[in-house]
Amino acid sequence: MTIPLILVVAVAENGVIGRDNQLLWRLKTDLGRFRRLTMGKPMIMGRKTFQSIGKPLPGRETIVLTRDPGFAAEGVHVARSWEEALAKGEELAARMGADAVAVVGGAEIYALAMPHVEALFLTEVRAAPEGDAVFPAIDRSQFREMRREDHPRGPDDEHPFTFIDLERRR
Repeated sequence: MTIPLILVVAVAENGVIGRDNQLLWRLKTDLGRFRRLTMGKPMIMGRKTFQSIGKPLPGRETIVLTRDPGFAAEGVHVARSWEEALAKGEELAARMGADAVAVVGGAEIYALAMPHVEALFLTEVRAAPEGDAVFPAIDRSQFREMRREDHPRGPDDEHPFTFIDLERRR
């Protein structure tokens, strides 16, 4: 892949990223970061993640990776394999003039993407909720921390959290 693949995720201290196909926290500041990181880019996500969002997000192209042969949704690109999702992401990024393709969930898609990503944009949420979707382990030796920014709990953010940007070592 010639266009970089980035991964955007909010993950709890215990590795949980969701339960019953839902986010487990309200972090308006993190939603703003997600929007900034993905705007103008193609996004690869799984079917359940897409269904939890409910619609294509404005200003981005959505690629839904699914094994469900009957899945179709207006305004999205459907991929039946990881390779097809990557190829579609690269094609869309070139067409859009995007500097990256963003992988935005869920757990299975993150696991497929991990060996290929150039950068991880993590939001570490200081909470440990029960959940059924867990982020795959990161081999930190393969990445270099580029930025870290702590945020307190506040009126728009129900837990304290930290933005951590990691870049793959060359």
